[in-house]
Amino acid sequence: MTDLHGFIELLPKAELHLHIEGTLEPGLMFQLAARNGIKLSYASEEALRTAYQFEKLQDFLDIYYAGCSVLLQEQDFYDLTWAYLQKARENNILHTEVMFDPQAHTSRGVPFSAIIGGIYRALTDGYEKLGISFRLIMSFLRHLSAEEGFKTLRESIPFQGWITAVGLDSSEKNFPPDLFADLFESAQEMGFLTVVHAGEEGPPEYIWAALDLLRASRIDHGNSAIEDSDLMDVLGIYEIPLTSCPLSNLKLKVIEKMEEHPLKEMMESGIKVTVNSDDPAYFGGYLNDNYFAVADALHLTKEELIQLAKNSFEASFITDGEKRKFLKKVEEAVGN
Repeated sequence: MTDLHGFIELLPKAELHLHIEGTLEPGLMFQLAARNGIKLSYASEEALRTAYQFEKLQDFLDIYYAGCSVLLQEQDFYDLTWAYLQKARENNILHTEVMFDPQAHTSRGVPFSAIIGGIYRALTDGYEKLGISFRLIMSFLRHLSAEEGFKTLRESIPFQGWITAVGLDSSEKNFPPDLFADLFESAQEMGFLTVVHAGEEGPPEYIWAALDLLRASRIDHGNSAIEDSDLMDVLGIYEIPLTSCPLSNLKLKVIEKMEEHPLKEMMESGIKVTVNSDDPAYFGGYLNDNYFAVADALHLTKEELIQLAKNSFEASFITDGEKRKFLKKVEEAVGN
């Protein structure tokens, strides 16, 4: 498969499902902890990595939020984002749509302005210095109340021009999309697009609710859609993209082995599915690693890999003109 891996590395790509806090590598976590005078619960980077054994989503979230504790100053968020952009360049990512979780930080007293200021400044530098374009997605934590979400939405108003969409992430079980219908309606009235984590641990009904009640432009994950043929038809007919995260699904035991991943079946059903890395520092790989994993396990062809790369740009929130430019780059990279 090395030849196919080389082909994947050459493919220009967009990444649409990436939590910036989930790119916090142990080395940077320890560096920021030292800078901010924070004592971590782990003696070393190796001990921290050893803890990355998850039986379910909540196991990961516990460590994820603990890692967030080292992010205090605007510069911390800049350094975190800049480190990801270096990885993005290595993975031939030309466009990224970055999610951030302000509530994971404002709840600790970190100003909203410091969070978004550091992230946005790094993304702007990444565009100017690395040529990586971007959109920013503000995610609400679904284990917190809609009322707290409204507070975050109000805090975002001075930075409204920096944010393209709002999202819904964190613990899916017991937190259906309908709890946030009013919040998402208000966000849409402000001009934000919406994306929703649904169908990772939740049933197909959560995906239906994300579409019908939250009017999601994209579904993040969406694995359980495969269980509902009517839903699959709707996703295909209306070209609603799914932002699949293969290594995340494997690490969190959404699937038991990569050969079970529904990505190829979804593609064959006409779904605009994309490949993404989710929280790569915790799940064992950045974007190319996710492509490698599904290419090997599902025996994807070069044509299917090209389609996945094209899907990533077509499913993005960039303009039609920008999409045409990036799709041309894919064609040029594969010699068409």
